[in-house]
Amino acid sequence: MSAPDRYAPPTPRRTAFVHSADGTRIAYEEHGPQDAPTIVLSHGWTCSTVFWAAVIRELAPDWRVVAYDQRGHGRSGTPRGRSGYSTDALADDLEAVLCAALPDGAPALLAGHSMGGMTLMAAADRPAVRARTAAVLLASTGSGRLVDATLVLPARVRSPRIRRAFHRALLHSSAPLGPQGPLLRAALKYGVMAPGSTPAQVAAVTRIVAACGRRQRAGWGRVLAGLNLDAGVTALRAPTAVLVGTADKLTPRTHAHGMAARLPHGLGVTELPGLGHMTPIEDPDAVVRVLRDLARQYLKPRHEIAKEGESA
Repeated sequence: MSAPDRYAPPTPRRTAFVHSADGTRIAYEEHGPQDAPTIVLSHGWTCSTVFWAAVIRELAPDWRVVAYDQRGHGRSGTPRGRSGYSTDALADDLEAVLCAALPDGAPALLAGHSMGGMTLMAAADRPAVRARTAAVLLASTGSGRLVDATLVLPARVRSPRIRRAFHRALLHSSAPLGPQGPLLRAALKYGVMAPGSTPAQVAAVTRIVAACGRRQRAGWGRVLAGLNLDAGVTALRAPTAVLVGTADKLTPRTHAHGMAARLPHGLGVTELPGLGHMTPIEDPDAVVRVLRDLARQYLKPRHEIAKEGESA
């Protein structure tokens, strides 16, 4: 499959909608065999289920994959007012999706990238979520202090006050991104991807980010600027792995290792050399390897379930 095709959204086996606690409609889709164990994918800020396209293509032959659009993204509804933008709302949405997609309560592998990982932390203490969680992957994410640790502003700007002000303004901004031309591609490559990212990868990220509305982008940016989910890290009781790109400017390695040190059942940190923030697009094969390892250890693939049924 050519690189551009790899990042095109695969056709889901089923698309559905569920209403969150405040009535916001959340879209989710299912890929792969209905009777296979489930991997749930939660995307990050300014993205959508399309972000996971290459990962879904690799996982769907063996696993049931559920991916959903965070509120204000993709096909999901937009929150009404600022009260609809919060980590509690993200947790409500995840809980609603899990209860709808896993009605029998069967545990799934939950994987969250960036704000998607923050969603898993925000929902970690909810009984309905815990009951449906076999294991967790936190990819390219952090639990707090994002404004202080972000490295988007070049290191030569050493003033902490200037750095915090710049990064906060970047998160809060509702300015138009402009056309999907060379300037926007270069800005996104610098800010959220590694220098070695391919043109196809940069183009995919640009299409996805540009599709997010300005108001929604700023609304979630304000939440991220004040994020404090340290308690959510310690509330993650399921086996939890952490993944980070060594060139990640948005959620640098300090976040990954800090979370791993506080996890009750941590499985260590996987560092992907030279990758930026958009790890599932920059190296989907590496992310899939981690997910497959977790799924094989904590879930049973379809052919093993079939063999057990035959021998029963």
